[in-house]
Amino acid sequence: MATITEGLRDIIAGTSEICYLDGVEGILAYRGYDIHDLADKATFEEVVYLLWFGQLPNKSELGQFTAKLAAHRPLPPKLIDAMRSFPANAIPMSSLRTVVSALAGYDPLADVHTPEANLEKAYRLTAQLATIVAALDRVRKGLAPVEPDPTLSHAANFLYMLSGEKPDEMESRVFDIALVLHADHEFNASTFACRVIAGTLADMYSAVVGGIGALKGPLHGGANEAVMRMLDEVGDRRKVETYVRGKLERKEKVMGFGHAVYRTEDPRATHLRVMSKELCEKTGHPELYEMSNAIENLMYSEKKINANVDFYSATTYHALGISTDLFTPIFAVSRVSGWTAHILEQYANNKLIRPRSEYIGPALNQPWVPIEER
Repeated sequence: MATITEGLRDIIAGTSEICYLDGVEGILAYRGYDIHDLADKATFEEVVYLLWFGQLPNKSELGQFTAKLAAHRPLPPKLIDAMRSFPANAIPMSSLRTVVSALAGYDPLADVHTPEANLEKAYRLTAQLATIVAALDRVRKGLAPVEPDPTLSHAANFLYMLSGEKPDEMESRVFDIALVLHADHEFNASTFACRVIAGTLADMYSAVVGGIGALKGPLHGGANEAVMRMLDEVGDRRKVETYVRGKLERKEKVMGFGHAVYRTEDPRATHLRVMSKELCEKTGHPELYEMSNAIENLMYSEKKINANVDFYSATTYHALGISTDLFTPIFAVSRVSGWTAHILEQYANNKLIRPRSEYIGPALNQPWVPIEER
């Protein structure tokens, strides 16, 4: 009899050259490059190139790649018009899912499955998701979208499109590191969803829309929004102990802690903790970091549970002036680079992903009862 593993935990569902993850040792690497080195030394554009092409670019390659990515940022005007028709209270992740689906209709290569066409779609999706998220936020606030600036990096341009003001060097670098940290994470729920859809030979837009749907959930990308709402509920550093102990006594989940794979500190949280502290102090909100740090210390002392990537990304984004309900769409702005890398890899060596289930329903050969006798 086959072994059943709920949630496919620790099941190897396929091979990949893109991402290495060791949850016991707390190691995360993209194409063999340690996440700490990438966070400290690489730009997001270098990381995207690495994910797609398997190696770091030289100076010329990076220049060409960055220019091409920037050239794909503008959106079809009719997509902006469509955004204006959305309800003002629409959930940004739902709006993002809808706009990305519609984006396929403006791409003549949407259903062309050559490697060249699929790579072109990866450029378009990675470049335009950032533009879409920024435009959605401005439109719902009654503001005109800001045209992308091709002279700015992907990170700086996103912050510029969001606020209309060019970010300073520190803000740009912090956000760039956040994008690097969130770019890929092996066969997580959204990436696996993308690969399942790509495995049917559906188009890349369909696969990315599936990834967005999976990322929306509070047990995946939506956790960082839940962390910020939790901090709002606590409200004060002095209330941390009462709040957290109450949650634990009621056996309620404290958002931003624990992970399906890591058994030690999430290596991405290592960097986000530092960035959260620096940004909160810079923007005059040190109490947010202090409250977060107190929650983290209490959770570890009581339950030996580490903070994950979502915990400090919440205060980092908040300190950048980003609305809480944009935290998960911003996750998608980064993760689309990993999604597209995995979709390209799936297409290149495709096999339909079709697991089995163990039937636990009623006994077989149930007697048929005529409708008059039921």
